[in-house]
Amino acid sequence: MYVVVPAGGGVSLNEGLRAFWKGNAVSCLRLFPFTAVHITLYKQIVHLHMDEAGFITQWQALFAGGLAGVAAALTTYPLEVAETRLIAQNSREPTYFGILHTISKIYRNEGLLSLYRGFSLTVLGAFPFSVGCYAVYMNLDHLWQEPQFRFTPLQNLINGCVAAGVAQTLSYPFETVKRKMQAQSAQLPHVGGVDVHFNGMMNCFVQIVRNKGVFSLWNGFTASTVKIIPYFCLLFTCFEMCKQVFLYRNGYIISPLSYAPAPGVDQSLGPHELEEVKRYGKRNFGSEGTSLRKCW
Repeated sequence: MYVVVPAGGGVSLNEGLRAFWKGNAVSCLRLFPFTAVHITLYKQIVHLHMDEAGFITQWQALFAGGLAGVAAALTTYPLEVAETRLIAQNSREPTYFGILHTISKIYRNEGLLSLYRGFSLTVLGAFPFSVGCYAVYMNLDHLWQEPQFRFTPLQNLINGCVAAGVAQTLSYPFETVKRKMQAQSAQLPHVGGVDVHFNGMMNCFVQIVRNKGVFSLWNGFTASTVKIIPYFCLLFTCFEMCKQVFLYRNGYIISPLSYAPAPGVDQSLGPHELEEVKRYGKRNFGSEGTSLRKCW
């Protein structure tokens, strides 16, 4: 934390309070295509790996999520590069002005491949990130001493924070190198503000460790970790609010401000009963289970 406060003070002093939101517009814009590609492709991959009862293994789900994430990142990667350049530049002496200007200037001066510089690190970093998330979620039952379907919203919030923290710790060195590769440019003042000079991904790792030490691969980790808690608090709060609104509009609860069930609605279906229904369909309908599968 002692590193975060002086750094924040320096940004505020040199560039003003607005500098804390540099690149935020690009980050928000990138969410829409990223999420659309990720969810669409994930559903398609999951559907391909489903058995006749509509099940997939945990490893298949992990593979589907990882592949969909990489494809979504590839689709939106130029926006991520633009975001990094906007953050790295001094807002009082800007080289770039807005999203389109940033992308077009990088393309004109540095070529198309510069908009995908460091993308291989997204792929490499996805493995430790996924392993970290998977390791946490596989042990949640032991952590809380109860099955996952009984978790409260608060428990799910804590689970998300812990999983994100572990995954980020494992994958952060890849993120550090990727950001440096995105920011470095001979066209920018001070070569984009990168504190080491390198040529390629592996050389970047070597130069960082040689000049700054191994732990410098986690520079900025404290700020990223501190961000996890408010991020997930807002995420889960918005999710729960939206879920309650939809449950209310569909007649399952009496109010969008309460989970109290609406009268006359049978909500007695247990968490494992849906699986039994799928197994029953597979046993009794045979090849017709394909039509059942499409329902899910």
